[in-house]
Amino acid sequence: QVQLVESGGGLVQAGGSLRLSCTTSGSIFSINVMGWYRQAPGKQRELVATITSGGSTNYADSVKGRFTISRDNAKNTVYLQMNSLKPEDTAVYYCNAKGILHNSGTYYNDYWGQGTQVTVSS
Repeated sequence: QVQLVESGGGLVQAGGSLRLSCTTSGSIFSINVMGWYRQAPGKQRELVATITSGGSTNYADSVKGRFTISRDNAKNTVYLQMNSLKPEDTAVYYCNAKGILHNSGTYYNDYWGQGTQVTVSS
């Protein structure tokens, strides 16, 4: 069994910063790609940033230069440092893991966390 748990969301004023964390549990051997997605009310879920096990990153244009994704492969944990936050960043942020190899040998294609709310006031 695999679990992804997000933390670090909250309410912040525009221009402020937050750091999201996503921890995993369930005896995981490795994860190929970890990332963050977000969903604002009335909108589709969208990619924010991803990072491979080798450290290659990909960002949505809307967050480039403001957000930084990082991961700790030993802990199978991913972080999202969010700076210069804007009201349009308000959304539920979801952690995602693709290509999970469990210590039992089971392979999971795609796993999601429950989400953490980020609210940026103007």
